[in-house]
Amino acid sequence: MTLQLILMRHAKSSWNKPVSDHERELNGRGRASAQAMGNWLHENDFLPKEALISSSKRTRETFEGLEVKSTRVRFLEDLYHPSPEKLLCTLKSAQEKTVLIISHNPACASFAEAMTKIPPAHKRFHDYPTCATWVANIDKDHWSEVEFGLARTIAFAIPREVLNADR
Repeated sequence: MTLQLILMRHAKSSWNKPVSDHERELNGRGRASAQAMGNWLHENDFLPKEALISSSKRTRETFEGLEVKSTRVRFLEDLYHPSPEKLLCTLKSAQEKTVLIISHNPACASFAEAMTKIPPAHKRFHDYPTCATWVANIDKDHWSEVEFGLARTIAFAIPREVLNADR
């Protein structure tokens, strides 16, 4: 069986309000990026059955902007500025075949690099800009069996390119 991971960094957030980092919301560009990446997920049939989302406001808003209907959705404090190891540990708890994770950098970039056998030939993969999305397949039967270095890249996209492609 093949498992599919969709790893997304949250969309662009606002710094305009004096709130804690955890409570920062998306700005207009971030909302547009989340919608564009949601359209891209739908157009490419990368539709998660399970979503593991950081508990921060900007990651929750990013998920809402995607407009994907996942069977299981969990908002997790453990995904708020995690280590790559914590991301892997959380992923191992997943139940569905296709899983979306929305989290933060630098963890997303480090986790994607650690997971992939061969990184995509995209110049932005290693810095993982806001709302960047990596889709990878892993040839395992259960998420509990997944380890670093097993993922095979299917796609990588960033909002700017997706938005320009729509014009």
